[in-house]
Amino acid sequence: MDLFGNKRTAEDNLLPYDGIVNYFGPILPPNKAHQYFLDLLTTIEWKHDEAIIYGKHIITKRKAAWYGDKEYEYTYSNTTKKALPWTKELLELKLLIERLSFTKFNSCLLNLYHNGEEGMTWHSDDEKSLGRNTIIASVSLGAERKFSFKHKQTKATISLNLEPGSLLLMKGSTQTNWLHSLPKSKKIITPRINLTFRTIVDQ
Repeated sequence: MDLFGNKRTAEDNLLPYDGIVNYFGPILPPNKAHQYFLDLLTTIEWKHDEAIIYGKHIITKRKAAWYGDKEYEYTYSNTTKKALPWTKELLELKLLIERLSFTKFNSCLLNLYHNGEEGMTWHSDDEKSLGRNTIIASVSLGAERKFSFKHKQTKATISLNLEPGSLLLMKGSTQTNWLHSLPKSKKIITPRINLTFRTIVDQ
């Protein structure tokens, strides 16, 4: 199933079963989205992401950062991050996303993809620290990129383009039943910043 070019509203569920994904489209005007992109590019404490896979320490080309209400620890790919204090821009975006999603978030994981050669393989955000049936709000800035879902059992796939300044909301049993990925593309030569607002359960 391909959602490219289809007219959807934020109330529509992009998934056919076993989860809920709502795509709001752009929630920021182009000039505002571009300004946030420039601000985050320079003010966020970016570091190359790390992973330990089958005992091998891997440092990615992609950069990442972790912010939150307090020094939450977030472990994925066998590595742990400690949250930094919110910046002004992140707090502004957090309040906007909370208003649109009717959800409170206490943390945000950011990823910086320098071009289409950098992506994200199939995975779920189902770490114990996020709790069950967690809600994740994903904001895209910069380059437009394809984003895909794949059901863990049926292998059904769904894809859409995430526009600059757009909001994607994943909730319900999405993380339990679906994988998602950011496919690589040699055609994309400009950077993208992705913000995923999350709720860490009490630590």
